[in-house]
Amino acid sequence: MLTPQAAVASIAVMAVVTFLTRALPFLLFDRGAAPPKIILYLGKVLPPAIIAMLIVYCLKDISFLAVGGWAPQLISVGVVVALHLWLHNNLVSIFGGTILYMFLVQVVFV
Repeated sequence: MLTPQAAVASIAVMAVVTFLTRALPFLLFDRGAAPPKIILYLGKVLPPAIIAMLIVYCLKDISFLAVGGWAPQLISVGVVVALHLWLHNNLVSIFGGTILYMFLVQVVFV
């Protein structure tokens, strides 16, 4: 349990770090010049790499011993892919897959 002073200090540090992560790109890169090529490259490569890592992390504990251990995850992943290919909307894909997964886990594969 944090003391009130430690809680305030923690919140202050988190606020400063959050502010710096938002303000730093504007401070580092001149508005008139194009960003460095490495930044443009990372902006293209990192989002798909992070999504791929999240998929691997979410599917790492699948158990193929029973249908309920693998079917909800794989069905939901398929629906996320289909929704994204159809609508090209990340939020719809993520929320659709999450809602379907929760429905399958709590209602169908109990």
